[in-house]
Amino acid sequence: MKEYLAKNDICFDDILMVPQYSEVVSRSVVDLKMPIGRNILLDFPVIASPMDTVCEKDMAIAMAESGGIGIIHRFMSAKNQIRMVEEVYNYNELNLPVGAALSSTFIEEHVEKLIAAGASILLIDTANGHSKMAIDAVIRLKNFVGDSAHIMAGNVSTVEGYIALDIAGADSVRVGIGGGSMCTTRIVSGHGIPTLSSIINIREAKDKFNLNAGIVADGGIRSSGDIVKSFAAGADAVMLGSMLAGTDESPGDLYLEGDKKFKSFRGMASKEANKDKDIAVAEGISTRIPHKGSVKDVIKDIKGGIGSGCSYSGVDFLHDLYKDSMYIRVSSLSVKESLPHGR
Repeated sequence: MKEYLAKNDICFDDILMVPQYSEVVSRSVVDLKMPIGRNILLDFPVIASPMDTVCEKDMAIAMAESGGIGIIHRFMSAKNQIRMVEEVYNYNELNLPVGAALSSTFIEEHVEKLIAAGASILLIDTANGHSKMAIDAVIRLKNFVGDSAHIMAGNVSTVEGYIALDIAGADSVRVGIGGGSMCTTRIVSGHGIPTLSSIINIREAKDKFNLNAGIVADGGIRSSGDIVKSFAAGADAVMLGSMLAGTDESPGDLYLEGDKKFKSFRGMASKEANKDKDIAVAEGISTRIPHKGSVKDVIKDIKGGIGSGCSYSGVDFLHDLYKDSMYIRVSSLSVKESLPHGR
């Protein structure tokens, strides 16, 4: 076995951003607009993950109304996915942006109907995007749709994986393997790279080789602070699952235990999500999470956190955070010190 990179890789908890001189008068005035690749500019560069307990019609509508976008998951019938995309796109006659996830074995007729329904992002949704199957799927999709839709692909964790999908025709690439809140890939398979290091390495390669695909940080993000670190590391957008799950707009019914409300949340590689399939081994888990209320309140807090992070780094525009921010490595004790401890 050989070493991939002779340096210490870092997780979100391994660093803190360094406060700097700032003339930002309020976090509310920070401009959060970010392009995430060809023909997609988001006022709020956050994407709802294509999970069956995170993003269907209601979540996609809420995300689009907030300036972000939702990716309708693929674990439903083709007819239902097309219907949901159409309902989001035509919501109140606003033509809201919406995406749809596809397997690597997609059918062209289904893709054609998704685009006709209003899908602006098509995601080749695979666990390992640095695979022949995923790369071939991106090439086939690009040849079929041309420039009529934004192609997102992934996930990858290495520079080599990112470059392969960029060359294949992906407009953006999901970066992060094994760090998702419901993911057990690193435990089951022993594979993965800390997501923050993956973002840093890939952004450096993107700039060095003048590559085009946007970087979508996906996995391991637990707070608005982690989102700020993702953008500072070089991400163009972030994809969220657990932070959006458990809300009114996430799929699934509320259930009561005593006076407390819960919703289900599960990884798409869990046994529960694949009970009708014969999978070799599960690489995800299922759980319940407390009900959070409207996702619009969650989004408001996230926007405030990103704006606050930019103000501490002295930037008025989120797209300046990558070049103007600094970080410091910290010990594991800093995590404890960072938590509220006045009670």
